[in-house]
Amino acid sequence: MIEIKDILLETKHRMQKTLEDLRRELATIRTGRASVHLLDDVSVDYYGTPTPVNQVATLHAPEPSLITIQPWDISQIESIEKAILTSDLNLNPSNDGKIIRIPIPALTQERRESLAKQVRKTAEDHRTALRNIRRDGNEKLKKLLKEKEISEDLEHHGLEQVQEMTDKRIKEIDEVAKQKEKEIIEV
Repeated sequence: MIEIKDILLETKHRMQKTLEDLRRELATIRTGRASVHLLDDVSVDYYGTPTPVNQVATLHAPEPSLITIQPWDISQIESIEKAILTSDLNLNPSNDGKIIRIPIPALTQERRESLAKQVRKTAEDHRTALRNIRRDGNEKLKKLLKEKEISEDLEHHGLEQVQEMTDKRIKEIDEVAKQKEKEIIEV
């Protein structure tokens, strides 16, 4: 027999995963400052296997406008550079045979607004995902009531808890998105 606490626990877990996914997605959006997380989605052809850059090299952001990449295997320097050039990050890496340096150009106002819009869209997509998770949890609770496994009071209490979780997570999404937008807009 499925219990209310199992439904609530699953709903809470799925909502937490949605929030973590938002944070991960937003970390890959440029803010005008160098961050090694910009390269999280860049994969290198490492001996025939697509491998994330951070698994074939050491990444650093020694200054606000520079990222350095030091490959563990120097023979991979060209493939790492090629992967960065072919990514949609619009970055120009250069190497000295041992280290790849990626200067991070300052963002134009137009680009900042475009990135802020992207942040808002990503946040809205994740709010929608939360509402879908809420709907799934509510439907499971209503199904238990329909099958007479729980009382109307328990169902009502469960629905309230799901709504509280949803409100809390949506507020967290708004805060994370607002913070990222602030980072982007600041010159």
